[in-house]
Order: sequence, then C-alpha cells, then structure tokens
Amino acid sequence: MEKQKKRCLSAFALLLALLFLLLAANLSIGSIRVSPGELLEVLRMRGETESAARVVWTLRLPRLLAACLLGGALAVSGFLLQTFFANPIAGPFVLGISSGAKLTVALTMIAALAGGRALSSAAMIGAAFCGSLIAMSFVLLISARVKNMSLLVVCGVMIGYLCSAATEFAVTFADDANIVNLHNWSMGSFSGIRWANLPVIAGVTLTGVLLSFLLSKPMSAYQLGESYAQNMGVKLRRFRLELILLSSLLSACVTAFAGPISFVGVAAPHLMKSLFKTAKPILMIPACFLGGAGFCLFCDLLARTLFAPTELSISSVTAVFGAPIVIGMLLQRKTGGKP
Repeated sequence: MEKQKKRCLSAFALLLALLFLLLAANLSIGSIRVSPGELLEVLRMRGETESAARVVWTLRLPRLLAACLLGGALAVSGFLLQTFFANPIAGPFVLGISSGAKLTVALTMIAALAGGRALSSAAMIGAAFCGSLIAMSFVLLISARVKNMSLLVVCGVMIGYLCSAATEFAVTFADDANIVNLHNWSMGSFSGIRWANLPVIAGVTLTGVLLSFLLSKPMSAYQLGESYAQNMGVKLRRFRLELILLSSLLSACVTAFAGPISFVGVAAPHLMKSLFKTAKPILMIPACFLGGAGFCLFCDLLARTLFAPTELSISSVTAVFGAPIVIGMLLQRKTGGKP
C-alpha cells in the first residue's frame, strides 16, 4: 500500500513537472523566440507594447490555457466512456461522438453566418452537446443489439464517417467567405481561441471534471461488474445517464471551440493507466486531466512550429502519436498483457 502511494505521488509529480516544461516551451518557442528571462518580464509586465509581450499575452497564453483545459476534458471524457463500455478502445472520436458534435456545430455556424449573426459560446456548446447526445444515442441503440465490443467500435467509426461526410457536404455548399474558417475549424485547431472564450471553456470543463470526480466511488464499483455495483447501492440507470451526459458535455465543449481532436480520449487514459499501474477513478480522473493537457500541449507545439509558418491541424499531430499507442494497446491485449 505504501509502495503504491509513493508510486502515485511520484507519477503526479512527474506529470506536473512535464506540464510546467510544456507550458514554458509553448510560451517561448515560435516565430518570435522568447528567452526564459524575457518571458518572466513579459508575464510580470502585461502592459508592455513590445512584439514579444503582444504575442505572449494575445496569442500564446490563451491558446495554451485552452489546450490544457480542452485536452484534459477530452481525456476525462474518454476515460468515462471506457468505464461505461468496459472497453479501453472507447473514446469520443472513435465512437463518432465528436463527429456528431462537429456536424451540428457546423450546421449551426452555417445557418448563423448565412443570416449575418455571430454565434455565442453558449450556442456553440449547446449545438455540440445536442450532436454528441444524438451520436451517443445511436451508439447506445447499437450496443443494445450488438454485444461484441469490437463490432460496437466498428459501428461507432462508421457513425463518425457518416457525420464527417455530412459535415464536408455542408461546408462545401457554404458561402465562399465562410468556407475557409469552417474548414480550418473542422480539421481541429486551438488557434482561434481568445481570452473571451476562456471563462466559458474553464467553467464547462472544470465543472464537468469535478462532477466526474464526485462519481469516482460508483465508478469503482461499476468497474467490478454491474451486479457488484447494484449490491453496493449504485442506481445503474441514473449512473449510466450521468456518465453519458458528462462525457458528452466534455467532448462537446472541445468540439465547439477547437473542432474534433482525434485519439487523445483513447491514448491519454491508456498512458495514465500504464504510468500509475491502476484504473481507480479517484486517481485516473485527475491523472487523465493532467495527461490529456500535456498531450495536447505537446502536439499543439509541434503543430504550430514543425513547418512554420504553415500550421498543421491538431488532429494530424495527435493521430501521429495517438494511433501507435492504440495499436500497441491492442497488440498488448491480443498477447494477453494488461492494458
């Protein structure tokens, strides 16, 4: 017990140290290089008018904060879905939930822009949440008829393809002036996020993560089987509904502001389980949040700087690192290893 406690403390210390280094790197590295000394001065003196100060305060800082919050939310959403379906491959992107949110947000944005109206943050999250719930409903209907989890994942991928195809169709016939913005958003990016968006992002994601953390005890019972959870007093219907709503809300917030982001919801929980050597929700929820934040910070740094001034979509980079992790996890399970 003492050994496990020390391992967990060491793992959290490692995550926080890596997160701090990634935060510093994201603020310093870019088209305008900012040395550590200059960075400290810029952060102390917000009113400076120099180009470095403007870049850090106007562009990089809100972007990296959004990457932390949304990356953490996506990882926690993935962990909730993996708990719900008892499948380590389940995630918002894999099951088509992010694609459903992407479709409804795209349609809402096209309708609003066609009418010359600006879309509020609340409207975007609401549209994404509705899309997430619709996609989740289809997945649940399929899961009631298909007991094989591999087939369920394949069905989820097909739902994602259908939603993505419908989104591309809608974007193709949008006004020419709106196509570029819609296309960039549909590929996934943190570049469009500004300070005005952060209060809403922080409010939704942190509330969702906190509520998820409060469900740690029933989740632990649920992981041991439905019968055990019922014997422990867990109301399964209510508990499942809470998991669905929370996972949909978290993934919807990500999609509304940054577009669909692939593999983070699957890869980050798997990495955290491997690091902590446990799947206990009371540890995994904060660990997944930190791990997802770090994963997205690292990938966004590469997306922004690798081929500068050309910026890659965040999903392109997360897929490069996330897909091998998922493949390795599947091979590990195939050979009888623990995920």
